Amino acid sequence: MTDQPDLQRGAQPRPDKWPDKRPASVVDIGEYRQSLDPLPVTFHRKELDAILWVYGRMVGEGEWRDYALDHLKDRAVFSVFKRSGELPLYRIEKNPKLAAKQGAYSVVNTSGMILKRGHDLRQVLKVFDKVLKLVE
Repeated sequence: MTDQPDLQRGAQPRPDKWPDKRPASVVDIGEYRQSLDPLPVTFHRKELDAILWVYGRMVGEGEWRDYALDHLKDRAVFSVFKRSGELPLYRIEKNPKLAAKQGAYSVVNTSGMILKRGHDLRQVLKVFDKVLKLVE
């Protein structure tokens, strides 16, 4: 409630009484939210399909047991663990800033060494393919 009388029907408020004297503007809430907090980088469905196919194969072989999925502001990371309480064995990363340079996708081991990097995720994931050995 205020001490000021209400405006009569059809009367316009006086702009000189407004504190900032600027007319209001309409802002799209979607654009406003994006300008404040950009969306994190995520894996798309086809990318997750390729990663989970390799993950399922390695779980079936008994080499991997757990995973973690992180969507950060600058990259998306799929971490693979032998046991959930340890450091990840491998990290499959998507960094769009490197897409024009070495490639957005990379596989990194526990020590931080990049095992393979490229523009095509399926080619990068071939680092996990094993060479068949003849046993006599």
